[in-house]
Amino acid sequence: MSAADVRPLAIAITTGEPAGVGPELTAAALRQTIGQTRERWPSAHFTVLGDRDLLSSRAGGAWPDAVDIEHHALATPAEPGKLNAANGRYVLDLLDAAIDGAVSGRFDAIVTAPLQKSTINDAGVPFTGHTEYLAERTHTPRVVMMLAGSGERPLRVALATTHLPLKDVSAALSIDGIVETLTIIDHDLRAHFGLPAPRILVTGLNPHAGENGYLGREEIDVIAPALERARALGIDAPGPYPADTLFQPRYLKDADCVLAMFHDQGLPVLKYATFGEGINVTLGLPIIRTSVDHGTALDLAGTGRADPGSMIAAIDAAVSMARHKRRA
Repeated sequence: MSAADVRPLAIAITTGEPAGVGPELTAAALRQTIGQTRERWPSAHFTVLGDRDLLSSRAGGAWPDAVDIEHHALATPAEPGKLNAANGRYVLDLLDAAIDGAVSGRFDAIVTAPLQKSTINDAGVPFTGHTEYLAERTHTPRVVMMLAGSGERPLRVALATTHLPLKDVSAALSIDGIVETLTIIDHDLRAHFGLPAPRILVTGLNPHAGENGYLGREEIDVIAPALERARALGIDAPGPYPADTLFQPRYLKDADCVLAMFHDQGLPVLKYATFGEGINVTLGLPIIRTSVDHGTALDLAGTGRADPGSMIAAIDAAVSMARHKRRA
C-alpha cells in the first residue's frame, strides 16, 4: 500500500453566500456526518472555508473536532437573509481557494454550499453559475451538470445544455457536443461512481421526440446521429425518448443516468423526486465537485430550520467519489 493510499481523503467545503443557509447547513451536516463518515469512510478529513466569526455564530455550537476551519475574511459583516454585494468577491474567494487546492492535490474533492449569483454580479463580476465558473477556472472545455438522488440505484439526470435561455437551446445542440457529453458521463460514472457499464437513456428535445419530424427535426438531424456515433464508441446510450414518458420506473429501472437536452426538461422531475436529499455533481472536471441541489434559502437563514439532508448527501458523495478515483 502506497503513502497516497493511506493519506486521509481531504475534502474542502465552501460555505457559499454568507447571508444564506450555507454556513449553518455545513455545520449541521458535519455534525451528523462525522460519525457516519468515520464508520463508512474512516480516512476522510474536512476543511471548511469561510469567515471564522461568521461560521462560529452560525454553527449554533462548537464545530466537530475532525474539522479544520480555513479563515477567509468577510468584506463586511453578514446578516442572515440580507444580501450585500460587498461580499460577492468573498464568495468567489472561497471557491477559488477550494479549486486551487483541488487542482494542486491538497484537496481530493470539494463540496460547495449554495451561492447567490446576483450578489456576485452586483459586485461587478460576470457570473453564470458554479458549473461554468469551475469549467473556466480549470480550463475545461466541456463539463456536464448532473443531479442525482440517493439510494442503491439513484435517479441521475445530466444535461446537454445548462443555463441557457430556452430560445438558444436548439442552436446549442450539436452531434459533436452530444457525443462529448455522453463520453464524459460514461467515463465519470465508471471512474468516480464505480459503475462498470453505465446505461444512459437520452431524451429528445421536442414534444414526442419530434414525432418523426413533424414537431421538429433536432432528433433526426442531431440527436439520433450523435447516439449512433456514441454507441460505436462503446457507450450504452439508447434514445431519443419522449421526455414526458421516459421518467417512469419501467424505463428507469435499468438506467444509470438520463441525459436531458435542457435544464428545465429533466431537473423538475428529479427535484420533485429527490429534493432535500439530492446532489449536484459537475462531471468532466479534472477535480471532484459536488454540491447541494437547492439555493441559498434566504428566508430560512439563521432560523435553524433549514434541512441539511442535501448537504449530507453531497458530502457523502464527495467522499465516495474521491475514494473511487483514488482506487482507479
